[in-house]
Amino acid sequence: MVSSSNCWKYDVFLSFRGQETRNTFTAHLYHALCNKGINAFIDDKLERGEHITSQLYRVIEDSRISLLIFSENYARSIYCLDELVKILECKESKGQVVFPVFYNVDPSDVEEQNGSFGEALLFHETYWGIDTERVQKWREALTKAAQLSGWHLNNG
Repeated sequence: MVSSSNCWKYDVFLSFRGQETRNTFTAHLYHALCNKGINAFIDDKLERGEHITSQLYRVIEDSRISLLIFSENYARSIYCLDELVKILECKESKGQVVFPVFYNVDPSDVEEQNGSFGEALLFHETYWGIDTERVQKWREALTKAAQLSGWHLNNG
């Protein structure tokens, strides 16, 4: 059931693969949002000394909107995949609005886990030994997120 009486601490949570987009697309987007008076959260605001995952989950729960910035190696990050699952849980339980941004990736690769997305999931399962149930949650979350209305950006 979706609650309509949520009190949001943040307007927007940005989920992204830092190594790829932190200093480029995501930084520009974050600053543009802030310049418009939008209270956006980026992970460099995390408090030092506290467990990252639990802190991020609280921020996700406290955000009205999540922007999923899918880049080529997004699925290589276990943190990004776990964030994605949490974001979609909040979409269902808290009415959070979720928009995907496909940054230099084909939305169908995210939806069907082709290319780098499929390779990353296979890597997590075989190399890291991540259990099949967790990987299946990631697959389902990627499929659901890719089916949401969003933006497809290629080279700017």
